Amino acid sequence: MAQDSKRARQERLHDTLGREPFLTDGELASRFGVSVQTIRLDRLSLGIPELRERIRSLAVSRYDDVRTLAPEEVFGDIVDLELGKSGLSVWRADEEHVFARSSIVRGHYIFAQANSLAVAIVDAAQALTAKATIRFLRSARVGAYLVARARVCGERHGYVLVEVRTKVDGEEVLRADFLIMHGTVDAAGRVEFEDRD
Repeated sequence: MAQDSKRARQERLHDTLGREPFLTDGELASRFGVSVQTIRLDRLSLGIPELRERIRSLAVSRYDDVRTLAPEEVFGDIVDLELGKSGLSVWRADEEHVFARSSIVRGHYIFAQANSLAVAIVDAAQALTAKATIRFLRSARVGAYLVARARVCGERHGYVLVEVRTKVDGEEVLRADFLIMHGTVDAAGRVEFEDRD
């Protein structure tokens, strides 16, 4: 019976991570009612890597799709991208990203992830942030995985409108709306932006 429940749990774990690959071992342990160590052993027996490795493997395949930024210019790991439509970025806040006294993530890092994703989803040779309206809704702490989702909402007066929402454990920490201007690169390698009114 224990073997059957273990097999059933591992099948559910495999299915769950197929649908929600960004769940931590702690979140999985809570969801399945077992210890973190049990989840780790189940992952190992199924050949499923830890969260950072899952994110890294998803992100590597997406950097080739980004036209506006080089891979080293992207802040966070872009794990899903449909140019001109939507994108998803995951980033883990480490000790160097937080205030020493409180372990709260510094806002400019959260903004950097959102801004990087907003520029990356624009389908153009070059893109720059013209304006950002941001609202921080709650804090995030060291060790948190921040999941940013972006979508293109349209164009207005030659600018691409991009909405980004960042969450930690399903709760919004940032809402940001960006106006992104985009341009082309001429034969001499110069960036040309359209005249804006």
